Amino acid sequence: MGKTEKKVFDTSTSVAPLGLIAMDGAKELGDMINRYFLKWALQDGEEGKTFLIDAECPRFSSGDGKGIIKSTVRGKDLFILCDVGNYSCKYTMHGEQNSMSPDDHYQDLKRIIQAASGKAHRINVIMPILYGGRQHRRTYRESLDCAVALQELASMGVQNIITFDAHDPRVQNAIPLTGFDNIMPSYQVLKAMMKTFDNLNFDKKHFMIVSPDEGAINRNMYYASVLGVDLGMFYKRRDYSTVVNGRNPIVAHEYMGNDVTGKDIFIADDLISSGESMLDIAIELKKRNAGKIFCYATYGIFTNGLESFNKAYADGIIDAVFGTNLTYRSPELLATPWFHEVDCSKYIAYYIATLNHDMSIADVIDPHQKIAALLEKHNKKK
Repeated sequence: MGKTEKKVFDTSTSVAPLGLIAMDGAKELGDMINRYFLKWALQDGEEGKTFLIDAECPRFSSGDGKGIIKSTVRGKDLFILCDVGNYSCKYTMHGEQNSMSPDDHYQDLKRIIQAASGKAHRINVIMPILYGGRQHRRTYRESLDCAVALQELASMGVQNIITFDAHDPRVQNAIPLTGFDNIMPSYQVLKAMMKTFDNLNFDKKHFMIVSPDEGAINRNMYYASVLGVDLGMFYKRRDYSTVVNGRNPIVAHEYMGNDVTGKDIFIADDLISSGESMLDIAIELKKRNAGKIFCYATYGIFTNGLESFNKAYADGIIDAVFGTNLTYRSPELLATPWFHEVDCSKYIAYYIATLNHDMSIADVIDPHQKIAALLEKHNKKK
């Protein structure tokens, strides 16, 4: 580590002693973040005691739960890490095993905030997938789950809410007086892709960005801008007279943009749920004689299983899928030859350390210069 990193993690200038609680479902990511803290603290002359605070949310046999924090949080700058999308966590109710839903994870988060009893110097919540994030706007008579959850956390004394690649970051308007940061792991994604495929040409002649729909245009526009390549877009033509599984079915994917013939394509979205749309777009691009196709989603949850992606990879439709470790990835997913993990633990550790010192997060959030340096290094290796 350089001198700058030592100063950033200097405990003598932090707003309060740092404490990290990793909720069930985020233990793996919490351990990785804690290892960076220990490394930086040791290099700054601090002996390495853990920054993790032991906490749990046990259940009664009836299914009722409670939150327990097993050591002091008094005066600490407390960061609570919660993955509401981890369906691998289970609890027993009336003798039956149940997978924890986002509702269960969110309720446990509130229990831990309650258990802190207002003794922490500051409470910050890191929730990579926003609870209710896909129910972020109202049409007809519908709930506004995400907005209400954010207001609830703010009313409980949470001062900062940190999320990654929110489905719609405008939901922060529900809590205008509370800190809300929506982080995009753009640098980490490009770094992982360049490391995995070191022979790619990132220029207009060989590479192109394609947005899977109009909702993802901003994130794809950013990639096209920093790489200096063309941007295309698909428009989802839907049947608004029909509702299937809570949404209007897609009739066709209409392409708008330059010719993709022979070009390698990068498609970025916030979420791969069933993955049908992503694969349909990849098939459409292959019909237009595109080269390699790289898919990326911050959260790859694959609700319909992996078979369709296994087949698409075997048939040469897709060449790789990149996804972060910000949510649960099943062992089956990690074992596939087409999935490549994007590690965000160091990024989160930097972010927490910066907030813990009340320093500007502008350089942490905007990776433009780091991406430019990464691209220059990649081009020199070729």
